[in-house]
Amino acid sequence: MSNGFHEVRFPLRLSLGASGGPGRRTDIVALSNGGETRNARWADARRRYDAGTGLRGLEDLYQLTAFFEARRGQLYGFRFRDPVDHASAPPGQTVTAIDQQIGTGDGVETEFELSKTYSDAGGATTRRIEKPSESSVVLAVDGLALTPSDYAVDYATGLVTIAPGATPAPGAVVTAGYEFDIPVRFDTDRIEISLAAFKAGSVPTVPLVEIKP
Repeated sequence: MSNGFHEVRFPLRLSLGASGGPGRRTDIVALSNGGETRNARWADARRRYDAGTGLRGLEDLYQLTAFFEARRGQLYGFRFRDPVDHASAPPGQTVTAIDQQIGTGDGVETEFELSKTYSDAGGATTRRIEKPSESSVVLAVDGLALTPSDYAVDYATGLVTIAPGATPAPGAVVTAGYEFDIPVRFDTDRIEISLAAFKAGSVPTVPLVEIKP
């Protein structure tokens, strides 16, 4: 995702007030007997947000405009902090090295992709995490935390590499904890700003859409 992507984060003050979340695409076909069949067209969810709801004053409007111009509209992607879902642990809980299982050792493999699993009694889905926050990743093997010198993290791709001396043994469970951003872009090349309307309580729409690999 190095082409057309800037490793900068959308202003945190604005993202915390944004609205939006995951979306999926499902085909539903009605049958002649009154039943239906359902088919998932997308393997993974795609997230959309409206950052306009996070604007609170003139300073926010200027900050948004400057950020939009630096990205040249839709041309360059950037990092965005989901106000609800941005860590390996649930909201309000501390990130730990055993939050998420990201792989199982075989005695040879040292590279693992960060991921997050959402599950309950009815099912589960796993999401790849490509944009972990700088210095936030902690790892463990079979519940034992690794020291920072035991692994390296590519914060642009979410790939972690464990040092040869700490290679997970066959069957060892590799887990991780982290905070993360979402790779997004503006979903428009134009932002309509009216200061008079803004003072009257009407905020501009600032659509963002997740960039999928």
